[in-house]
Amino acid sequence: MNATTVFSPAKINLSLAITGRRADGFHDLVSVAAPVSFGDELKIISEESGFSLECSDATVPLDASNLVLRAAEAFRAAEASGETPDAARETRALPGNQPRGARFSLDKKIPTGAGLGGGSSNAVATLRGLNELAASPLSETRLAQLASEIGSDCALFLHAAPVVMRGRGERVDALPAHAARRLSGRRILIFKPHISINTAWAYRQLAARAPASYLPAEQAEARLAAWIESDAPAENLLFNNMEPPAFEKFVALPVLLTQLRERFGVAAGMSGSGSACFALLRENQDAGEMIECVREAWGRFVTEARIL
Repeated sequence: MNATTVFSPAKINLSLAITGRRADGFHDLVSVAAPVSFGDELKIISEESGFSLECSDATVPLDASNLVLRAAEAFRAAEASGETPDAARETRALPGNQPRGARFSLDKKIPTGAGLGGGSSNAVATLRGLNELAASPLSETRLAQLASEIGSDCALFLHAAPVVMRGRGERVDALPAHAARRLSGRRILIFKPHISINTAWAYRQLAARAPASYLPAEQAEARLAAWIESDAPAENLLFNNMEPPAFEKFVALPVLLTQLRERFGVAAGMSGSGSACFALLRENQDAGEMIECVREAWGRFVTEARIL
């Protein structure tokens, strides 16, 4: 029996500038996003046929709407198409190298409806795991193509480091090394209230307030370039123009973030479309009192991690 376990990290958007709505209904963005050391674990066991999924979180759907199963079907279709180098195709054809099906067991820790990319990360973990079990018939380029077809923010999870996302999120570039060093390894506190924010709702709110809700692309790029070229810390990068509509409806978000900034002197913000938020911690800062503050306010999910 062939099996593998893949770490499926959460992500945070340190900066997120939505620059406008496209003709296809998607939105363009410029974002610095980074995977973190906190996440799910996906165990994959090869089977003779078919795909099945079990999950530690009973609220997670186990049908074809789950991105794990969607990614599995996409991988199987891409592998069967033969769009692989000849050497890889020959290796794939060897007996035992091709998992015709798989059983997935997802240990779910990333909360849903949080803007932490849990489903997208799970999809990429699926692609990576199946590719490993099948003796790597698909190249990194092909995996990136599949990831982008599954979800706008999937491709970033193929990188174990901070990246810049553009387009609808599918265009991913590594940050320059000197800029990435200011982010990688930073301690971060991630927390989420009981409410979740529907991503489609959040984007509709932006569109309804257009054009004032958007940050023009040239301004977003200039802002990012200025940070990259400077020696400014991660704190100076924080920006998210999806916060205003979320904060207007869910007042608990800005209230707690303001309290954390004033009481503990940290930079804090919302990740993606929310509702999860984060605070950047100083290396020697004791997070215990801050964690208690979050629990007293929201009484829900809170965890410390590091930016990868």
